[in-house]
Amino acid sequence: MASSNPKTYLIPLTFFLIFSPSLVISSRNLNLKQHKLNNEANNNLTYIWPLPSDYTFGNQTLTVDPNLSLIAAGNGGNSLIVSEAFARYKSIIFKHTSSALKGVEYDVTKLNINVHSADEVLQLGVDESYSLMVAGNDEHSIVGGITIEANSVYGALRGLETFSQLCSFDYGTKSVKLHKAPWYIQDKPRFSYRGLLLDTSRHYLPIEIIKQVIESMSYAKLNVLHWHIIDEESFPLEVPSYPNLWKGSYTKWERYTTDDAYEIVNFAKMRGINVMAEVDVPGHAESWGTGYPDLWPSLSCREPLDVSKNFTFDLISGILADMRKIFPFELFHLGGDEVHTDCWNSTPHVNQWLQDHEMTGKEAYQYFVLKAQEIAISLNWTPVNWEETFNTFASRLNPRTVVHNWLGSGVCPKAVAQGFRCIFSNQGVWYLDHLDVPWDTVYNAEPLEGITDASEQKLVIGGEVCMWGETADASNVQQTIWPRAAAAAERLWSSKESESSGNLTLTVLPRLEYFRCLLTRRGVQAAPVTNFYARSPPTGPGSCYYQ
Repeated sequence: MASSNPKTYLIPLTFFLIFSPSLVISSRNLNLKQHKLNNEANNNLTYIWPLPSDYTFGNQTLTVDPNLSLIAAGNGGNSLIVSEAFARYKSIIFKHTSSALKGVEYDVTKLNINVHSADEVLQLGVDESYSLMVAGNDEHSIVGGITIEANSVYGALRGLETFSQLCSFDYGTKSVKLHKAPWYIQDKPRFSYRGLLLDTSRHYLPIEIIKQVIESMSYAKLNVLHWHIIDEESFPLEVPSYPNLWKGSYTKWERYTTDDAYEIVNFAKMRGINVMAEVDVPGHAESWGTGYPDLWPSLSCREPLDVSKNFTFDLISGILADMRKIFPFELFHLGGDEVHTDCWNSTPHVNQWLQDHEMTGKEAYQYFVLKAQEIAISLNWTPVNWEETFNTFASRLNPRTVVHNWLGSGVCPKAVAQGFRCIFSNQGVWYLDHLDVPWDTVYNAEPLEGITDASEQKLVIGGEVCMWGETADASNVQQTIWPRAAAAAERLWSSKESESSGNLTLTVLPRLEYFRCLLTRRGVQAAPVTNFYARSPPTGPGSCYYQ
């Protein structure tokens, strides 16, 4: 699971909330008067999150027709992905007004979307670039209305999100306005992999909650849901080849059918988001033995999975073969973290197998991971493993392995120096279950830290924030994810050159607070940005924008 012990922050959290509420309130509360003084300066900020790579804007305000029509062009313009996204964003933009006001002539009546390619395959590195042009309201304009141009449908999705953030409802005129026109935006992601891990083993998350998380990811231009479906506590997924596995679920109501999994993958694809599933082996697998006790080394020693039995690997092959039908993404996570082999050494028949094969527990751990990798690769998957596998036997890993950092800094530099690709998830900055990590620490984290060689930098495919579920369920998962995940999202999308410079409190914080309020307006339960502990509620009355 690569999750850390949540008790390390729950004790101080309880202490502060019970014994020192004034400290919690005062420690991160920003001065309201100072916020208002900065209001004029904030008018010069660009309230698009994440910040585009390159953009210019003017000083005109345009009105947008509630009956805005889509003009599709190009080989991929008529894609269902594009038309459904346009309908979604139209309902967001015109939430407060569904029809045109009588006698009003609107500046913007059409949205042109030109998609060059009809290819809808969604994989790592798909082209998500786009350009967005908003013409000014004068006869000298060379571009008519608003145009989004993209090479792929997924670039068009990112352009639609940016367009939606340019629009805002004016309560005085009861119309939607687009400020600071004309706009010219040329945008593309800094990293191809921009992930969020969601743990559905520690607490079951209903399908609708997972969909809400995916929807909210699209608002921040994240593009990979790392679905940590199963772990030692529960096995909620249906596996047709081994139907007793989901006997390891908490209850018969907390399960995912194969149809559920298909639905999540397809829902995510319509929003340009890949789903990377994880089957963590050989540790974190005690729940597997509820349905198949032979997987346990013994009844009193239940993990790691029994390395000595062919049945263990037959079952892993069956799980992965069934999951390959559901998850088309080229990456598949095989875990491999926190494997303690004492159980193998202390179980007579497993210990005998180790002796017969002249293996230590550490060597058997390597044997297990490599065998699981072979199974995944035979199914045309690229294996992803937590960093312990690299730290322990890097020279034996398949060269295609993607190393997933979590324990601390310095792993990606070592991995890319040996030719491996790497995903950055340093738990000190990007583990969302660490409630004491503030937004600016998340924002300042750098996936390329310690990597100066350009060819090695390219091997860092991106990063991922991790929402481990020990203390999060349907009641609080969204406010634990947001808005800190958005801070990481800008780090992963926006080029270093385009980021706001100077004092983060003046240049980035107002934009993040604005985005948090945008999330809440869209129905996402995003917590205040600057509270002492993440996901904690407001400490008193006040505006969403001045926390």
